[in-house]
Amino acid sequence: MTKSALFACAISAALLAAPAAAFAQSSAFADPSPRYPGSIFPSQAAPSDDATDSIDLSPKLRRQIVSYSTREAPGTIVIDTPNTYLYYVLGNGQAVRYGIGVGRDGFRWSGVQHIARKAEWPDWHPPAEMVARQPYLPRFMAGGPSNPLGARALYLGNSVYRIHGTNAPSTIGGRVSSGCIRMLNEDVTDLYGRVNVGTKVVVLPDSGRSREIATRPNPPKAQAVSLYEQEPRRSSVY
Repeated sequence: MTKSALFACAISAALLAAPAAAFAQSSAFADPSPRYPGSIFPSQAAPSDDATDSIDLSPKLRRQIVSYSTREAPGTIVIDTPNTYLYYVLGNGQAVRYGIGVGRDGFRWSGVQHIARKAEWPDWHPPAEMVARQPYLPRFMAGGPSNPLGARALYLGNSVYRIHGTNAPSTIGGRVSSGCIRMLNEDVTDLYGRVNVGTKVVVLPDSGRSREIATRPNPPKAQAVSLYEQEPRRSSVY
């Protein structure tokens, strides 16, 4: 075969390969398969657990080991509602302290619960009663960075409450939720790795104004529903 013939064959092969390469490249961007379970961003990589937490937060609300005197056993979670802190008891007079967001007026509570379930990048199912009052709410939101439950969730007994991450980190230190405890995504991920199902959770009262409902393992449905009756339109709902 002459040199000119070989050159022509090479050019033809390159032209045939180019469409295939272009198709393979475009298919990589069009791949509809989820990169992580429950994703609402199917073509993206799994979100970072701490990607949203580089905010201007008071140093006292940042995760740190502090001196903490308590009779609770190591491994217990203590939620200091008045001061918006969550403590993970280490023992020997120390604890890991995290800044949190707590319930707004009329939605704070106190008592003792235990972690019943753990979930990574949890889905959100707004209660039917909440949707009835606020029809604009989604009926379901898959886990992911835009989900209000954030990177992790710790479900408290049979109650309607959770300790969870947030897609609104600027609310840490505030009284803004419907009773759930919010944490920075990086903090709830850290706590998630320390605790197990069955871990004791003690929620301290807020100056006597908290609702003593979590001490009962199975609060009546009507009582759980009543927690949302004061919910204003387009307020925080988690």
